[in-house]
Amino acid sequence: MGDLLLVRHGETEWSVTGQHTSWTDLPLTGHGEEQAKSLAPLLTGRAFASALTSPLGRAARTAELAGVVGAIADPDLHEWDYGGYEGITTREIHRTRPDWNLWTDGVPPGTEGHPGESPEEVGARADRVLARIGGALTDGDVVLVAHGHFLRVLAARRLGLPPADGRLFQLATGTVSRLSTEHGRPVVAEWNARP
Repeated sequence: MGDLLLVRHGETEWSVTGQHTSWTDLPLTGHGEEQAKSLAPLLTGRAFASALTSPLGRAARTAELAGVVGAIADPDLHEWDYGGYEGITTREIHRTRPDWNLWTDGVPPGTEGHPGESPEEVGARADRVLARIGGALTDGDVVLVAHGHFLRVLAARRLGLPPADGRLFQLATGTVSRLSTEHGRPVVAEWNARP
């Protein structure tokens, strides 16, 4: 059984300011590009049975700069749809909803085409990705290049936890995390790795 490598894209303007960023396709900052390039030593030398990336430019660019060759865009790797909270920070949300928590409350609908998602809906997308890569993991390592909240939910689901338990896995920009197996069961082998 291969390892599942989770790569969070490099820094963007909104990841610096803490603004929720799902469909707004911001480019990497200069620092974000350097973060992505620095990941290459952690990924080179591995023959990936499958390489997938979010369709958003910040993830695709991270894959390219990190040396992930032949990555295929998968729409299910898109970031959590933040609905009406797109571009807004948690601090701003707490001004009107002091007890709001993404992991338990989800988000309100946004503009047309962006209804927002609950943790369970994001979990269903993560489950679809895990089902699709299951066969590839039997052949070797798999790399997924995507977004912070989505990858946290995916990690929770891979470990057999409910989607909302993604809250337990802080994930920094420009990092590689590795889920492996021990005695046939998924485990966290490495988290937030940087060279």
